[in-house]
Amino acid sequence: MEKYLLGLDAGNTVIKAVIFDLTGREVAYAGEEGHSRMPHPGHVERDLGELWANARRVIRTCLDKAGIAASDIAAIGCAGHGNGLYALDRAGEPLIGIQSLDTRATGLVEEWAAQGVGDRTYPLARQRPWPSQTPTLLAWLKRHRPELFQRIGTVFFSKDFVVNRLTGKRVSEVSDMSGAGLLDLAGRRYDKTLMEAYGLGDCMDLLPPLIESADIAGTVTEEVARETGLAAGTPVIGGLFDVVASALGSGVSRTGSASIIAGTWSINQVIIDGPDLDGPVFMSSTFDRTRYMAMENSATSAANLEWLVREFFEGEHEEGVSPFDACCAFAAAVEPAADDPLYHPYLYGAQQDGHARAGFYGIAGWHTKGHLVRALLEGVAFGHRHHIETIRKAGATFDEAVLSGGGSRSKLWPQIFADVLGVPVTVAVSRETGALGAAIAAGTGVGLFADFTEGANAMVRVERHYRPNGALAAHYNRRYALYKDITEAMTPLWRRLSASEPRATDAAA
Repeated sequence: MEKYLLGLDAGNTVIKAVIFDLTGREVAYAGEEGHSRMPHPGHVERDLGELWANARRVIRTCLDKAGIAASDIAAIGCAGHGNGLYALDRAGEPLIGIQSLDTRATGLVEEWAAQGVGDRTYPLARQRPWPSQTPTLLAWLKRHRPELFQRIGTVFFSKDFVVNRLTGKRVSEVSDMSGAGLLDLAGRRYDKTLMEAYGLGDCMDLLPPLIESADIAGTVTEEVARETGLAAGTPVIGGLFDVVASALGSGVSRTGSASIIAGTWSINQVIIDGPDLDGPVFMSSTFDRTRYMAMENSATSAANLEWLVREFFEGEHEEGVSPFDACCAFAAAVEPAADDPLYHPYLYGAQQDGHARAGFYGIAGWHTKGHLVRALLEGVAFGHRHHIETIRKAGATFDEAVLSGGGSRSKLWPQIFADVLGVPVTVAVSRETGALGAAIAAGTGVGLFADFTEGANAMVRVERHYRPNGALAAHYNRRYALYKDITEAMTPLWRRLSASEPRATDAAA
């Protein structure tokens, strides 16, 4: 009897269910877009009831499309966006879901920076506080919404909430907890000294039991089986931080491999053997128990193109042509030139500055919509390059990368990435690398694969390969230098612009 694996991917915007066979072939797919609430400037939240309803719906739809017996699904893995804050109350009911696009805690991060809090957290967690980091948001709630804070029973992440609804178990796992700066990274455990640095020493009981990614968290309950069509008793693993899942699902499993994800977030990561590098690089655990991921990330990637399409290009395409493909076609028609406009991809702030804003620079009367789209595509690639330079300066090395996420679907954008970064770029066949990585981990957890590398070798296939155009190297080096200079010049103006508005940083929601 053929066996299958179900991968779930609970992102900031869409939850997806994908059934794979053991060769990585996509048997069926279903996705459902959720809605974000923005009750105050900088606040980005979601309804957890809607998230679970969408999860149930995509699972049932996917099963119906696959036309297989639910009992043929050997295991379920779930990936989900990291950070933000997903909380159950003390009775185990949904309480609040804050997404990782939230910037309400920018003022708190600035306060902590002045107090040197990051100097206390980095030696243990290999991270410094930032606005949508889970402990930062928890500390913000403790200070500004004490009545809600007192009701919190469990703090975890988007995929943990889905696992909880599937199994009834309150657990989280190492890749997500380490990705949120909540673990002593070398020891792979919670640490009270670290929590005290965040002002959360009295919150240890809010952190759920910790398991590894491929450990079985629980099994599908009878009630969920009736609601989704799944078979009761199907194993559900702990799951993965989605950026780690996407690396695995795009074939990045060996030490020194690089994964670049152009999704809602700009994710740039390299697998390393030990948790120590020469510079202050953001780090987390990988999918296995022994290695680590050096990464630099920010909400500065394909969400910019989604915004452009939503606000300016809906209907600007022929029937049967995706608006994203139409946008990229406008950009492809533009020959790169020295006076092309530049774009900062800071719709949701920058990693180094929560006050940063997006903007086009250097627009002239002869520039077209194609020039603006190309500027946006290049600006996102420049944002990735900034992060990759930080990783390299710290000592992590690589000479090629795998690109995944929505940006990889374009035929043009991966070439821009290769040209801007100066390294060959590979795109895998599967577009759903987060769900595929979760499925590989699920197969590993129930013994269908000896380890993660065997699973990746069995289920990941390469589709396209891009080599950098050496003739454009000087062009992009010059434009990247301008990009950085404009960032520096705009920094004080962004702060003035932000200060001119009523901010929700100190307001109760």
